[in-house]
Amino acid sequence: MLTVVVILKALAEIAGLALLGQGVLYVFAGAGREQNVFYQVLKTITAPILRATRFITPRFVADAHIGVAAFFLVAGLWLGLTLLKVRLVMEAAA
Repeated sequence: MLTVVVILKALAEIAGLALLGQGVLYVFAGAGREQNVFYQVLKTITAPILRATRFITPRFVADAHIGVAAFFLVAGLWLGLTLLKVRLVMEAAA
């Protein structure tokens, strides 16, 4: 069980950092971001996360805010997995 939690936590970290990197490039690259190779790579990595976030959020949430919502969902998932990992390690030590 601990191995599964560690793998899921690592995937959440990759997703969160990809969302963060895409946000930074969105700001710094400006209008030319669609031609930026690194932005395209991050966009490919984050596309499933953004689609899942759009699916679970209500329709009144603007598309412009989906990236931020996805980041906070991934951050919440990461926090939950971290707490679960700590609990599993503490139970194994007892």
